[in-house]
Amino acid sequence: MHQIYETSAEAQSDFDEQGWQQGANCLGVDPDLFFPERGASTREAKEVCRGCVVREDCLEFALRNGEKFGIWGGLSERERRRIRRQRAQAARTIMGA
Repeated sequence: MHQIYETSAEAQSDFDEQGWQQGANCLGVDPDLFFPERGASTREAKEVCRGCVVREDCLEFALRNGEKFGIWGGLSERERRRIRRQRAQAARTIMGA
């Protein structure tokens, strides 16, 4: 069931997420390009991402939402996993300090 009323923070978050997508280089590009079959090249998808003004927003969206497949913010699943591990390690280091 959908919640009818959103808090202003939730509404702003929804707007922000949708807003960055409107400026993306990939807008209108075939989504299959960003979800290549296992072992297929990711070069074309990453080329679309190169120079995209919302690349960082896209990457943060994927990291925050645990996207496990596809190219997001110009990075593959493996590359995003590396960032998540590095961030987790840094958080453990800070917590332990």
